[in-house]
Amino acid sequence: MDHYKKMYQYALDKTAITVQNDTIDNKLFTDLGVYRGLRDEKGKGVLTGLTSVSRIDAYKIENGQRIPTDGALYYRHYNIADLIDRYIDDGFGFENTAYLLLFGELPTEEQSAEFINILAKARDLPQNFTRDVIMKAPTQDIMNSMMRSILTLSSYDKNAARTDISNSITQSLNLIAVFPMLAVYAYHAFNHYENYGSMYIHRPSKTYSTAENILRMLRPNKTFTPTEAKVLDACLMLHMEHGGGNNSTFTTRVVTSSGSDTYSAIAAAMSSLKGPKHGGANIKVMEMFKDIRAHVNDPYDEEAIADYLGKILDGETFDRRGLIYGMGHAVYTISDPRERILKKFVLQLAEEKHLQKELAMYQNVEKLAPRLIAEKRHIYKGVNPNVDFYSGFVYKMLGIPEELYTPLFAIARIVGWSAHRLEELVGSGKIIRPAYMSVLNVNNSLDPNMPDNVI
Repeated sequence: MDHYKKMYQYALDKTAITVQNDTIDNKLFTDLGVYRGLRDEKGKGVLTGLTSVSRIDAYKIENGQRIPTDGALYYRHYNIADLIDRYIDDGFGFENTAYLLLFGELPTEEQSAEFINILAKARDLPQNFTRDVIMKAPTQDIMNSMMRSILTLSSYDKNAARTDISNSITQSLNLIAVFPMLAVYAYHAFNHYENYGSMYIHRPSKTYSTAENILRMLRPNKTFTPTEAKVLDACLMLHMEHGGGNNSTFTTRVVTSSGSDTYSAIAAAMSSLKGPKHGGANIKVMEMFKDIRAHVNDPYDEEAIADYLGKILDGETFDRRGLIYGMGHAVYTISDPRERILKKFVLQLAEEKHLQKELAMYQNVEKLAPRLIAEKRHIYKGVNPNVDFYSGFVYKMLGIPEELYTPLFAIARIVGWSAHRLEELVGSGKIIRPAYMSVLNVNNSLDPNMPDNVI
């Protein structure tokens, strides 16, 4: 511990010079045409690849101009809204949609039953894995715990390093099947050892869906309502995939392109997803609403809500960053289709849980925030609520602890990661290596405009 303190003090002493030497003038990015975040000033992404796994529609082209439209999300050839309508009542929407994303076509009844059975039989961890790995060094950071488990699982796979398509499909299916166990068991270990709560490790049922098993394993009495399972199933379907350009999916493709194994690629994607700018966004929404409720007593008082949202935007309160979390998206302009779909289930669950008053606060913020943001910000595109706006509220109504919010995202998104990994492997393309331009001045002789400096 004394050595750590000395090392930290050493790091503190070196912080100023590190910042000084690693700071690049913002003007250079503009002058040299470098798009930070691989997006231009209007939010258009830099094209880095092609995919047939999914499609996002946010614009239409008229006379060479991009015209914002209502957002639409397609998994393979199917609109996500139609998929939810098709499968939500059979209890296995997540599983059937996973088949579609992985293999490119909807399953027949026979194929669906076979696929569901394969996943059910794969919901098993190596002997003593829960005790020796998941319960070892429990942590509040469930994503880190899951990453440790993913990489450890590779030690039990004699074909871990093989990257042929058949082996990669096998590994993907195994990980998809056990992800709920890795997440929920890690939470129970944390809750027991760190929160001094009770610990119970329920085995998943082979006849339950993924959504049902998450609720079964999480709750002491293993019980849940049909509505709860249906809503969670819808949440998993909505979070499964979102194009190749989102940070964690792009990470999957980058690591896959290097020739690395499935476990490494998925662990890397998890590292990306856990960031608060990506998969951790709904937690910030929940924290913001907790703050709003602490300062606005009446959820129906639009004037008071608008006044407080204005203070948030002005950086006077909450985290003082001037952001209304859950509003706006890097791609969608007029609407996020996932939010519109999820909202229908929010209304249904809020009625079952008698939480209409809390729902009213969300609805009023959703109504007022776009106008306030437009008034106070110089923006290039429309602002609308994204899927994170309501997802945290849904999880809260389902009694899911905040520590599991981002892991739930991962439980769904591993399907999309796996589909993109397979597509990258089938394409057998080059290693993904974008260029960086050096602006290092060596003996005052380096010209940052020279092509040779692009490395």
